[in-house]
Amino acid sequence: MSKKPQYDPEEIRFPNQKIEQSPLVTEMQKSYIEYAMSVIVGRALPDVRDGLKPVHRRILYAMYEDGLTFEKAFRKCATAVGDVLGRYHPHGDASVYDALVRLAQDFSMRYMLVDGHGNFGSVDGDPPAAYRYTEARLSKISEEMLRDIEKDTVDWSPNFDETRKEPKVLPSRFPNLLVNGSSGIAVGMATNIPPHNLREVIGACIHVLDDPEAQLADLMQYVKGPDFPTKGVIMGRSGIRAAYATGRGRVVIRARTEFEEFGKDRTRIVVTEIPYQVNKRMLIKNMADQVEDKRLEGISDIRDESDRNGMRIVIELKRDANPQVVLNRLFSQTQLQSSFAINMLALVDNQSQPKILSLRHIIDEYLAFQEDLIVRRTRYDLKKAQERAHLLEGLLIAQDHIDEVIKVIRSSYDNAKLNLMEKFGLDEIQAQAICEMRLISLQGLNREKLEAEYKDLEERIHYYEDLLASNEKIRALLKEELTAIAEKYGDDRKTEIQDVEDEIDIEDLIEEEECVFTLTEAGYIKRTPVSEYTAQSKGGMGKKGITTREEDVVVDVFTASTHDYILFFTDTGKVYRKKGYQIAESGKTAKGTNLINILQIEQGERVQAMVHTRSLEDTGSFFFMVTRNGTVKRLPVATLKNLRNNGIRALRMDEGDALITVRETDGTKRILIATHDGQAVCFDETDVRPMGRDATGVRGIRLREGDYVVAAARALEGKTVLSITENGYGKRTPVEDYRITNRGGLGIRNYMVTEKTGPVVGMKVVDGNEDLLLVTQSGILIRTAVDSIRIAGRSTQGVIVMRFKEDGDQVISLALTDKEEASEEMTGELPAGEGLPVEVEISAETEASADEETSAEDATTSENQE
Repeated sequence: MSKKPQYDPEEIRFPNQKIEQSPLVTEMQKSYIEYAMSVIVGRALPDVRDGLKPVHRRILYAMYEDGLTFEKAFRKCATAVGDVLGRYHPHGDASVYDALVRLAQDFSMRYMLVDGHGNFGSVDGDPPAAYRYTEARLSKISEEMLRDIEKDTVDWSPNFDETRKEPKVLPSRFPNLLVNGSSGIAVGMATNIPPHNLREVIGACIHVLDDPEAQLADLMQYVKGPDFPTKGVIMGRSGIRAAYATGRGRVVIRARTEFEEFGKDRTRIVVTEIPYQVNKRMLIKNMADQVEDKRLEGISDIRDESDRNGMRIVIELKRDANPQVVLNRLFSQTQLQSSFAINMLALVDNQSQPKILSLRHIIDEYLAFQEDLIVRRTRYDLKKAQERAHLLEGLLIAQDHIDEVIKVIRSSYDNAKLNLMEKFGLDEIQAQAICEMRLISLQGLNREKLEAEYKDLEERIHYYEDLLASNEKIRALLKEELTAIAEKYGDDRKTEIQDVEDEIDIEDLIEEEECVFTLTEAGYIKRTPVSEYTAQSKGGMGKKGITTREEDVVVDVFTASTHDYILFFTDTGKVYRKKGYQIAESGKTAKGTNLINILQIEQGERVQAMVHTRSLEDTGSFFFMVTRNGTVKRLPVATLKNLRNNGIRALRMDEGDALITVRETDGTKRILIATHDGQAVCFDETDVRPMGRDATGVRGIRLREGDYVVAAARALEGKTVLSITENGYGKRTPVEDYRITNRGGLGIRNYMVTEKTGPVVGMKVVDGNEDLLLVTQSGILIRTAVDSIRIAGRSTQGVIVMRFKEDGDQVISLALTDKEEASEEMTGELPAGEGLPVEVEISAETEASADEETSAEDATTSENQE
């Protein structure tokens, strides 16, 4: 018989409850994104600064709290697991114990962070004993992971029940992410970073401290490649270089083998090292199965003779077998040769963003963290030293007036501290210390100790203040500390790297082709093969060239090779560099990839210009830069040869100015600058002297109020100046029509700007053998032959080059590409009125008067030029 409920049903009703309606799709998207970010940040990916996931960080810190350091006795692993669960990690005990076990496995960790005692598993795949049987403590090198953590060197956050504080990151005095590597699977992304040799990685860090301009080739003189705890042999260097350059790569690892003669004319293959993360027992079983199935021939016996002295797998061959052929088949058909897919994904920006990182980027992030750590530690030490010195000043005052101090204290009832403060000008801390002074401290020896301590504190305070005032001293101290760690814990490389004949480098694997590079205002970039765009006749409607996000527009588009360098110049005057193939290829309607996933641009920094060049060697070439306010600068290309991942300064600009364009020149060209309101100036490049990276530049054109520069180009003889307006009008004008003027003038007329044509949006110098790509604000792209655009004088309105499908649309950028053979679209019959040249003429008298007017302005301006 069921019992009556012990509660009143009315008590669980909510008559005033409020139910909010929410679309299922929106709610599911929001919940899934929150879950994904929780897994990415709180579980699966390591922090670039200490190379640890949250569970590993919590294990190390909980053991540190409990005093389980390397010089103490071992404690049951159950203690550490329980403390981690109860204090910081509200998950299952199996996940915590598995993570602790991995930190103690010499075949998983290049430098073990936990010193284990008992059965912690084996390379055969044997599981560890239960945590009630095993014992652990921190290893010696873990001391460096936690050193100075009590000196306010890292940020802290509350634990799950807000009863304790846990570190967001450990001090990690050595680059643990590279040294021990990491692997993890998050939602929609995964990381797989191989371990490296401590001495090599620290050597690369010190080299970057010595030479901030160091390139990948320089770093690879120190970091030869991954260094696995199971040793083995890495075949080739191209995969290593690809991983270090882009964050992704693949390395092939082989077992170390040797041939031994035994018996009468018999040979056996002995395996002494196997690839990283290969299960030895399953490897042997797989070989035996293939021998049994006749897929591997020439093998008579397979034995595992491994013991505590090392690994030894013996593969005995039949008398008539060719040992090298059998070995090659073993490499190709078993895990004696395996590949390690490198994907260097880690959390950056204080664990706010997962990012694929190159070797240089990881080192830069780590060194920046360590420099900040030294600053925070020094501030802490300075504060403590100043507090102690202040207290000692009070004690020394008491020593100098000890009789009066005793008299004041003896004559006081319960206000001795206040009386001392009034009598000797002490503060409360000093007075309290005097009141707590023992009588033994009155002897002379104690005074000498106080004076010696005070003098030492003054020297330390001076040292700390000098250190905080000098970035160079901070870097020198960091270099000294890293060197000491390398000398103390460094060892020789375990994994051998063998060169492979005819090895293909990453660049050789990528076909060289011409591509269209497109950049939007919101910072999305993509690379699309030129072959995807077919030519249309002048006046055509165009095809969709990019799908832009809402309120996003295309700001730059050009063609370049996949093997060219792409230089990104930002509004802050900095420049970044990537190879063309490092920009992700996308379809012509795709949105592309955000630049923050490609470049280390700073918050609020925006790319203003992209330039492509084949080489950055010292060939006498220059980058000619032009800003919106008419400032120009000539920068030698070789000054940008050693670019860092975080960019370098290429131009200093006045407030409110912005970079408009950058052109590569050889020092002998003429420069043509065009403005929004239809003016232009043409002058010799040599009128602008070469300048260093930090220079501001000189005036290139004097602008009327409200006018600004829209484009600049090299004025090459025999070519024409192609000008395009916002409303789709355009024309070509011979370069010879633009007479040479002095730099800094108002210039001459370039375009007859009217309400119908709209202002000038861009200008190019062409020879008629190109195709023109026009991009509109709504993302429509048209490709048309340049030679189909009529040649006209400077003061004409031109012809209609592009019509718009949507009212209010307008051209916002243009680019040139190689001419394409006429297609059916181009040669087919057009509807009446579509794509036909619409020419707008002005009278010769009007053109002449416009020239006279502009010439008069030039004559007046030239008198006031710099």
